[in-house]
Amino acid sequence: MLIGATMAAPINTSIAIEKPVLTVAHITDVHIRDVENIPARFKLCLKEVLKHKVDFFLNGGDAIHAADYEHVTREDMLSQWAVWDKCMEIIKGYEVYSCLGNHDMWWAAPSKEDAMYGKNYAVKRLKIPGRYHSFSKGAWHFIVLDSNNQGVSLDEEQFVWLQEELESLPKNKPVLIMSHYPILGITPLLVGGGHADGKRLKDLFYTHSDKVKICLSGHQHLLDQCTYNDVQYCCNGAMSGFWWGEGDEESRGKGYYQETSPGYAILKLYKDGKVENQYFSHLF
Repeated sequence: MLIGATMAAPINTSIAIEKPVLTVAHITDVHIRDVENIPARFKLCLKEVLKHKVDFFLNGGDAIHAADYEHVTREDMLSQWAVWDKCMEIIKGYEVYSCLGNHDMWWAAPSKEDAMYGKNYAVKRLKIPGRYHSFSKGAWHFIVLDSNNQGVSLDEEQFVWLQEELESLPKNKPVLIMSHYPILGITPLLVGGGHADGKRLKDLFYTHSDKVKICLSGHQHLLDQCTYNDVQYCCNGAMSGFWWGEGDEESRGKGYYQETSPGYAILKLYKDGKVENQYFSHLF
């Protein structure tokens, strides 16, 4: 026996270590555009995310920098989407499920009949089945919402769909809900930007408390995690941080928006409905 060596305790093989059934990346508020070496920086971020061995990606919206301002031309908007497509080639082997951010839609088209006007074109560019949609992976069900409606809310058609979607699921089916804007949270108290119908939605989730486990959001560029009625509400920080810039007088570090660093989240989802949301800063 070596002097000072510690003998290892025998391994109890009867105790199984619980493992997640899914590992998911949540990226949001990328605000991609072809300036300041942003595309190369974003690609480095995606490569870093892949080190976590994720199963797929959830994109929380504002993929492109801004198509929604009045001065944005067709060429400006198309240029931003082209950069997004090029960057996403880094993760072309992975499924990406997206929701619409407020900056993803081009409203300055000559008419509403223009093929590139509004939500339908953003849906097409994000390669999603509709402005709101759902899918299942393993033990979990995922619901993606479109909050880009009057007062930041779900339109009535979408709310009825959500209600019916939750009712159709078997009892105790764990559900993750993703929206661009926070449904409930702390950051809306600080900077606004939350759902106007948050109370109505939390009432619905309470009715389905055996199913709804977590609501993910972005938009704020701020990190916020709270729990209400056993539902986790996680507003994760922005991949772009301070829109890929240095920051301002409120920034607590380079590239920060107020106290939140640029980054992304990794979620570990368990068969029994437990979920862990961990935020990682990046240095790019």
